[in-house]
Amino acid sequence: MKVAKVNQQTRRVKKTRAPSFPIINPNAAGIDIGSAEHWVAVPEDRDEQPVRKFACFTQDLHAMAAWLKQCEVKTVVMESTGVYWIPVFQILETHGFEVKLVNAKQAKNVPGRKTDVLDCQWLQRLHTYGLLSGSFRPDNAICVLRSYWRHRVTLVSYVSSHVQHMQKALTQMNVQLHKVISDITGVTGMSIMRAILNGERNPLKLAQMKNNRIRSTTETIAKALGGDYRQEHLFSLKQAVELYDFYQQQIQACDREVQAYLSQLDGINIASNPIPPSRRRIRTHKGNQPDFDLRTHLYRISGVDFTQIDGLDVLNVQTILSEVGLNPDAFPTVKNFTSWLAICPNNRITGGRIKSRSTRKAVNRAAEAFRMAAYTLSHSSSALGGFCRRMHARLGAPKAITATAHKIARIFYQMWKYRTPYQDLGADYYEQRYKQRLLSNMKKTAKQIGYFIELTPMPQSAVS
Repeated sequence: MKVAKVNQQTRRVKKTRAPSFPIINPNAAGIDIGSAEHWVAVPEDRDEQPVRKFACFTQDLHAMAAWLKQCEVKTVVMESTGVYWIPVFQILETHGFEVKLVNAKQAKNVPGRKTDVLDCQWLQRLHTYGLLSGSFRPDNAICVLRSYWRHRVTLVSYVSSHVQHMQKALTQMNVQLHKVISDITGVTGMSIMRAILNGERNPLKLAQMKNNRIRSTTETIAKALGGDYRQEHLFSLKQAVELYDFYQQQIQACDREVQAYLSQLDGINIASNPIPPSRRRIRTHKGNQPDFDLRTHLYRISGVDFTQIDGLDVLNVQTILSEVGLNPDAFPTVKNFTSWLAICPNNRITGGRIKSRSTRKAVNRAAEAFRMAAYTLSHSSSALGGFCRRMHARLGAPKAITATAHKIARIFYQMWKYRTPYQDLGADYYEQRYKQRLLSNMKKTAKQIGYFIELTPMPQSAVS
């Protein structure tokens, strides 16, 4: 009898065994990307050697695509390893494969079993069961624009480093130019530095080169220019100025390429849909902004003037659009959009209780643009400026910037998806909402303990 009971229990366990994972992508392949070689795994029944190694040369990448077609593969998955995945992704996409780029955190293998062969097989297996989600990548036309713009950002960073070199050389000569003018790379600063390199040492003559908008007097500037002009420091300053001029020329060349490419993109008719007037005062000193009318180009290809949003300038909008593209359908809801940006609360729940709400750590250029826009709103008289200051009083500066960036991103998404214009509600909007919510909570609390509150506004004389 005991044996019979054991057999019945065994049969009962076999009947309730969980079913295996359903196969979602039967024609899937996995690629482990490397700097010198790539390992590719296909289903075991497609080839006698289901795992093969291919070199990184273009000819080998085309051979990889031919072998994948021979194995009847339709979708390929790979990890984002540096920039080595880009040529593989582009060539396979050209051959008609559905290529997905996944985050390495989503495809972790078993610890202690880390080899190239096991990695590609593990990626292929996970993708076969549909357990991997591809990373967002905009359309190919926007990817071209993104490459241009990221290269321009790199050039601007090179320029900033050489500005630091100029500042260091001036400090070593005790030329306190930065103490009397706000920007040493402006018209006045560059004129004075070029004159110093040409041999001029008279402080009064150098100070007379100042622009009329400089607040410091000629005597003060002349006092700051009385330095110790040593030859080795002058040589460092000369090379820094030359490199600064060189990279400025490279930025201008990059701007011409961006302008030419933006002109090729389809967009709305500006004549029938004119761009709305700018809400900001146009400054003569544009900083790192391009020399052409970038705002009009962005309005033409997107159909919305995002610079109407407080905090967003043309450079931030260009960065965001080059990262997210022009099609909002990639993000079904605004929550998907802010989650991809990693600027929304990330609730970590354990045992039914929220342990943390902090945002995820992610490197996202569009999110950085939204944060830079939020940073500029601390003294703004707009509704977003009032919201930023109230969050700053409650949460502190870092969290206030993230919260304001999250709100700007939500406004951006509504304009992006529904093509609605932006309307500033005023700096007092969020303050009034806060007061109404405070009064509502007071009434609710009084009602819970059996009281009724009747509110009467105080006269203005008593408030003051």
